[in-house]
Amino acid sequence: MDTPQSLTDLASYHFDLPESLIAQDPVFPRDASRLFVLHRKEQRWEHRRFTDLPSYLDSHDRVVANNTRVLKARLLGNRIREEKGQRVVGGRVEFVMLEELSPRVWEGLFHASAKYVAGLKFQIPTPDGHGLHGCIVRGSAESPSGNVIVEFDRDPIESGAGELPLPHYISRSALSDDELKYQTVFSKKLGSAAAPTAGLHFTPEVIEAIKNKGVPWNEITLHVGLGTFRPVKEADIRKHIMHEERYEIPTPVAQDVTRWKKEGGRVLAIGTTSVRTLESAWNQEREELRAGSSRTSIFIYPGHHQFRVVDRLLTNFHLPCSTLLMLVSAFAGKDFVLAAYQEAVREKYRFFSYGDAMLIL
Repeated sequence: MDTPQSLTDLASYHFDLPESLIAQDPVFPRDASRLFVLHRKEQRWEHRRFTDLPSYLDSHDRVVANNTRVLKARLLGNRIREEKGQRVVGGRVEFVMLEELSPRVWEGLFHASAKYVAGLKFQIPTPDGHGLHGCIVRGSAESPSGNVIVEFDRDPIESGAGELPLPHYISRSALSDDELKYQTVFSKKLGSAAAPTAGLHFTPEVIEAIKNKGVPWNEITLHVGLGTFRPVKEADIRKHIMHEERYEIPTPVAQDVTRWKKEGGRVLAIGTTSVRTLESAWNQEREELRAGSSRTSIFIYPGHHQFRVVDRLLTNFHLPCSTLLMLVSAFAGKDFVLAAYQEAVREKYRFFSYGDAMLIL
């Protein structure tokens, strides 16, 4: 049973997950995935297909989805240094671009055998053969988040050097198919280091079926940073600090959602990124959704957050002890969610980014 202490105890968010249930590839077509439906009030669940989603919606619902598009943010190359006037190629490096701070200057995650200190130089192969050259201008030790800042000799996106940054639990490199499959069909605004994976299940046909039921479809943008997926290391989860992410809510969407909530309508958020954006942008004093661009580091966990905007949630299955599992537990109740996860394991649902979906009503 949920107690105040158990709600903030990291170990209580653990569950056993067989490695065989971690999806390495998406299903085809996208909407062929399974849909685990949780009914919060009745404390019951049912097993359906994703194509059944429209049957749970009616004219009282409004959908809000994240239309961010994933960058080819993963750069793989080698350290370089000068010795006696000669360029010497060193060990392997990996840099994942998270946010462009100014032209050719990016903050991101750096991995190498060497220390991540200012002055470290590296090169990345490019299709044109000229290479992309970078230099760390702020090391990880100077950053609270552990990220580094790198300056490149040219635009890293335009260089064509990057590849899609598939999650670490997908045990293969990105393939050409992933460039299509690891984007939602409604992705528009380039800037994410990871896909808003609840949206990956949608096909144009499912979206059309939802709209045909009189359900409005709105889009907001949150560029997903890897901070969302950083492991929680504090035994007391209240001490965990989230990395900031950028979001944008168009004025018409803010007005539509505000009016919808005042009229008693329900909001179905597609994914935890949409939840975090909507709940961050809600002005409780004025009872309205704020339009415009901003940043959020909101950390939603049980016993801490009162949901003001989101009434229903579509999401994927998340990592044990992750901030995403904590958000879902805050929305549906920790004991109920963890019991449902045990059921999902028994029923061999596919987990994580390329896995199946969960609808919480």
